[in-house]
Amino acid sequence: MAKKRAHVYISGLVQGVWFRAYTKEEAEKLGLKGWVRNLPDGRVEAVFEGDEEAVEAMIKWCHKGSPMSRVEKVEIIEEPYTGEFDKFEIRY
Repeated sequence: MAKKRAHVYISGLVQGVWFRAYTKEEAEKLGLKGWVRNLPDGRVEAVFEGDEEAVEAMIKWCHKGSPMSRVEKVEIIEEPYTGEFDKFEIRY
């Protein structure tokens, strides 16, 4: 299966609503590696690496987000797959 990497920026009501924790849980369910973090401007930033179908499923999930979030915009930047991560983590 083809591998893929996506660098994603999520805007809206995405901080203070458990967005990072739900993102980590979903990414782990899909077998993805990478990270998620809050940005000072109120957005959430994440990098997802793994099987192409799983990355696409994660991006689709980002458009919905956690139960209390309100996603307004998802920016996706495809980058070359690196395989540099050994897990999915929340960064601070």
